[in-house]
Amino acid sequence: MLLLMFGVFYFLLLRPQQKRQQALREMVSQLKSGDKIITTGGIIATVTAVRDKTLLVRSADKTILEITRASVAGMHGEEEKGS
Repeated sequence: MLLLMFGVFYFLLLRPQQKRQQALREMVSQLKSGDKIITTGGIIATVTAVRDKTLLVRSADKTILEITRASVAGMHGEEEKGS
């Protein structure tokens, strides 16, 4: 019974989360200059330069920010496509 509960938990919760994390890692690794992103802090910005561990992004008021790749939540506009 315990194995069955673990199996259900794995396939309903853990596996989908792992797939989302893998898709996000792939998306972040393929970012290029000009891509519009949204950060985990809610900042919408355009990628201006890609470095090894960081990205340089430009916000709406033309401010250049250096952010880590881990702070990218997704591509801006992607949430509208999914709806």
